[in-house]
Amino acid sequence: MQKRKKITTIGGGTGQYMLLRGLKKYDIELTAVVSMVDDGGSSGKLRDEFGVLPPGDLRRCLVALSRESKVLRKLFEYRLGEDCVGNIIIASLEEIVGKENYIQEAARILNTFGQVLPITVNPAVLYAQTDNNRQLNGQLEVSYNVVKEERIKRIWLEPQALIFPQTAQAIKDSDLIVISPGDLYGSILPNFLVKGVREAIHNSKAQIVYVCNLVTKQGTYNFKASDFIGEIEKYLERKIDYIILNSKEPTKRVVDKYKGEESLFVETDVENLGKKIIKDNLLVEFESNGKIIARHNPALTAKLIMELA
Repeated sequence: MQKRKKITTIGGGTGQYMLLRGLKKYDIELTAVVSMVDDGGSSGKLRDEFGVLPPGDLRRCLVALSRESKVLRKLFEYRLGEDCVGNIIIASLEEIVGKENYIQEAARILNTFGQVLPITVNPAVLYAQTDNNRQLNGQLEVSYNVVKEERIKRIWLEPQALIFPQTAQAIKDSDLIVISPGDLYGSILPNFLVKGVREAIHNSKAQIVYVCNLVTKQGTYNFKASDFIGEIEKYLERKIDYIILNSKEPTKRVVDKYKGEESLFVETDVENLGKKIIKDNLLVEFESNGKIIARHNPALTAKLIMELA
């Protein structure tokens, strides 16, 4: 009997959520490794008031992998004013059963496919320095307080955080490691700042796949695909094996919407990078709360990943 492939995604935010929705449909051992530096919104409020780890990105991954009823999934996403019910439940579980076991308890409630693991259970704050020598304090500032033409020179964590032991083992045992699309400096790169993460990746036999972002944002304005790849490889301290890119042209409507938010669709300038490039029509556009949104097609993106496993 053929052994099931072990696939680990690393990320945080909506990009990872979309990948997991597609990957959970395959017969694999799936692990979602989640960034733990979020300090905005409901997560930031719970972190400040109760000293818990930020639950928001964990919640998204748990919901994406849930096999429970639509009502229970909606409950974990439901907001009462500014407070997210799922974040409160997860934070409460951390207080009840502790940092080592609270995610497993939430996973049992939601009957998840695969497992969700934090990159660390050590509280840490994300900092950045820009090319204008401004210091940004906290994930919220790093993600949303960079002006249009400003670049982030470096990011770091204080205090030093250590990789969660179960996460280190999952990474080492992986057949394929998938770096999710997402907020580059706020959600993706902070994972590689945690002590032990790069070592676990370097000690793994897994090949590394990067699903490139569809659009830029603050801090990555005017970034091309090669810029995203270069920053990831700098912090990862090794080369990426495969790059998955969207080749579908966006509509003018969605282009204009993102331009209004000072975001651009990523130019795929990667032909001469010596990488194994995979392109397909991954872009989907849909309405959400009266706005048009661009996302990766979960089913097609997962299919491309599975062809590499």
